[in-house]
Amino acid sequence: MIYRWLDERLEIGKFKAKFLSKTFPTNPLFFLGEITLFSFVTLVITGIFLGFLYEPSTKPVSLFGAMVPAAYASVVRIDLLPMGMIIRRIHHWSAMVMIASAIAHLVRIYFTSAYRKPREINWLVGLGLLGLSMAAALTGYLLPYSQFSVTATSIAYFTTKSVPWVGDWAARLIFAGDFPSAGIVPRFFFMHVMLVPAAIMGLVGLHMLILVKQKHTEPAGNQNREEAERGKRLIGIPIWPEQAVISTSLYLFFLFVIVIISTHIPLNPVEKYGPPSPGTPVMRPDWYFLVVYGVLKLIPGDMSFSVFGGKITPETIGGVMFPSLLFAVLALIPFIDRAKAPQHYIQNPLRRPFMTSLGIAGGVFLGMAVVSGYMDVLDLTPKDMRVYLLLASAAAWVFSYLLLRHYNRK
Repeated sequence: MIYRWLDERLEIGKFKAKFLSKTFPTNPLFFLGEITLFSFVTLVITGIFLGFLYEPSTKPVSLFGAMVPAAYASVVRIDLLPMGMIIRRIHHWSAMVMIASAIAHLVRIYFTSAYRKPREINWLVGLGLLGLSMAAALTGYLLPYSQFSVTATSIAYFTTKSVPWVGDWAARLIFAGDFPSAGIVPRFFFMHVMLVPAAIMGLVGLHMLILVKQKHTEPAGNQNREEAERGKRLIGIPIWPEQAVISTSLYLFFLFVIVIISTHIPLNPVEKYGPPSPGTPVMRPDWYFLVVYGVLKLIPGDMSFSVFGGKITPETIGGVMFPSLLFAVLALIPFIDRAKAPQHYIQNPLRRPFMTSLGIAGGVFLGMAVVSGYMDVLDLTPKDMRVYLLLASAAAWVFSYLLLRHYNRK
């Protein structure tokens, strides 16, 4: 009776026939996108809990007899709650997994050429989601307002300030004035809990809409089965109820793993670093910013010049131009590696020597850039590290290309 009443008004039956009967591939690699979504959902849930207890302010308050910023004090008090620290850790590690799974998802799409016609738009949407995920991490980095988080955020401030022509204006807009200003915590809190999540939800909705319209790519082996089952293009299992049960089980397993990690692996302890002070702690950014950090350390400190009145500094080259160029190259891939006809089947990476070897070389380059962030630990000079980076990347490209060419001659 209730179902009939709702169906007459909302046409649930038509919705079920059109959307809940969609087919989902059974290949486990397709779950990388779902894990990214699960991470975001977990971030929202734990973020709501933390938002009730966090005070986005730098005003001085008393904490154990000392005057400290209110943001810092609220995080210390959250950690003292029975479930406060574990939820804050779950929030932190979910962010890590979200970025890692988004990168893995894009890597899978690249090596299987699932970005080609007609899926170019969704590739761009995926890059946008990766960028927004990193923006969410950056804005959340400052919120504990410890000496560690303020020092880490200062790197982003001076990098933004180094943008030619508009750097000062952009830095004052994003960071609420000269760093660190009294309004920076409310500004970052607004971006972290409202602006960036709203943009992520919008792109996730667009991504899912395009995915439902275009459907997933399929393993190449399904092409022969399709010929035997005329009219059925995508082979897999229905979203409801089979895929829904699998996805629910995967999400519960995801939560189990995140809770185990959060129980045993601590965060950067705010109590150890303390509130902001004139001293600068020895620190490195989290792994997803280590590429930019490593490139910054590779650029000579005296490399500065002017272009049309705008000053180009090492921070401009390593912190602005390099990541912008990286995202631009990734965005252009579907338009460089074009396909004339629509591609609905996964390509074998072993059969695409040039693009596969290019991807391997790019991965080695980024990996060596991460290693560059530890030059002081490895007792390497920037000059030596630059040579190692270029040689390793070139060797990876040439060796993998020749190996794949030899494989395809068989």
